[in-house]
Amino acid sequence: MHISEGILSAPVLVAGASLTATAVGYGLKKMAYKQMPKVAILSSVFFVASLIHVPIGPSSVHLILNGIIGLLLGWAAFPAILVALAFQAILFQFGGPTTLGVNTFNMAFPAIICFYLFNRGIKGKNNFFALTLAFICGFLSVLLSGIMVATALVFTGELFMQVAKLILIAHLPVMILEGILTVFCVGFLRKVRPEILDLDA
Repeated sequence: MHISEGILSAPVLVAGASLTATAVGYGLKKMAYKQMPKVAILSSVFFVASLIHVPIGPSSVHLILNGIIGLLLGWAAFPAILVALAFQAILFQFGGPTTLGVNTFNMAFPAIICFYLFNRGIKGKNNFFALTLAFICGFLSVLLSGIMVATALVFTGELFMQVAKLILIAHLPVMILEGILTVFCVGFLRKVRPEILDLDA
């Protein structure tokens, strides 16, 4: 999902940077001080999970975990993902400084969508229903990120149409895997640390 340097057009880069800057600012404003350790831990988890890359054209296939990050952090997912991507760009040259805004938005915005769609559902008393929603959340978060990456490439030029289709197809196994991982994470937290999911809210 990391779009490399020199791929996207200037308008796409500017739009991505502007949207991400606005969302990160809002995320920082919404983030409570006591939430900072959780944000730091999930940012680290994202950093490690997305280090293993399988290159595909101008992008790559890797775990994202933005579904579970969105469920647990809400708008704080934006600064968490931004920090992790910034370190990846600096230390490993995954993505880059000019694409940092677009890459962050492509991964963090689906996390926010999943937060609003599934946050209440995973707090319910029906365990099967909650875990079903968790799978859909993990699957959908990667699907939406793939669509956004593909859209950014298409807006850059029609030459990237085939690459955009390839990225979506290549991420189908990742969507299923992320759904399963999200089920395990939500199921574990519901049993061991339900307060993290704020089940009583």
